[in-house]
Amino acid sequence: MSNEPDTKVHAEFRESFGKGFARRLRAAGKIPAVIYGHGSDPVHVALPGHQVSLLIRRANAVLELDLDGKSQLTLVKDVQKDPVHQIIEHIDLLVVKKGEKVEIEVPIVVVGESAPGTIANLDNTTVTVQAEATHIPEHIEVDVEGLEDGTHITAADLKLPKGSVLIADAELLIVAISVPAAALAAEEEIAEADAELAAEQSEASEGAAEAAAE
Repeated sequence: MSNEPDTKVHAEFRESFGKGFARRLRAAGKIPAVIYGHGSDPVHVALPGHQVSLLIRRANAVLELDLDGKSQLTLVKDVQKDPVHQIIEHIDLLVVKKGEKVEIEVPIVVVGESAPGTIANLDNTTVTVQAEATHIPEHIEVDVEGLEDGTHITAADLKLPKGSVLIADAELLIVAISVPAAALAAEEEIAEADAELAAEQSEASEGAAEAAAE
């Protein structure tokens, strides 16, 4: 049994606009959206709020819209949310065709543990790739298992899913392995303390030797 979510969504045409209408639409459990692309005029629609909210948790979600009995494949390009309540206010949908290649930002996920005492710093959280609209990777994994301090992983080092092509600069830094600044400071303090102790012990030994000579 497939774990893939059902991406078929029933959309309704809407002819009313404005903030007041949008609020009433959201109060009714629907999300205002606009469909554009492929040279066609923008089409304003209303989408079922709960279903779409779940589907767009995945980056670059593709929705199969049922619009007045006609099927339309769309890619979620932008989701506008209320900055305080995080309520979805509007969605931009791009018309796509099966087999069509699109450029998208795919999230980076770090897996594994770098060498003891080091951390993996994620320098870029996404990378731009080209992929078929119906086969967009959910994320790209970067394995840092056992990597030592000073190791850099660039976009060129990423293992892209089959069918995906790198668009981002090959030298784009994705992950850098380093020793935390606090750990370095602690090591320096220990080294300084050891040096001071060694100096004190040396002075004490020299003093004892001088006393014995007298």
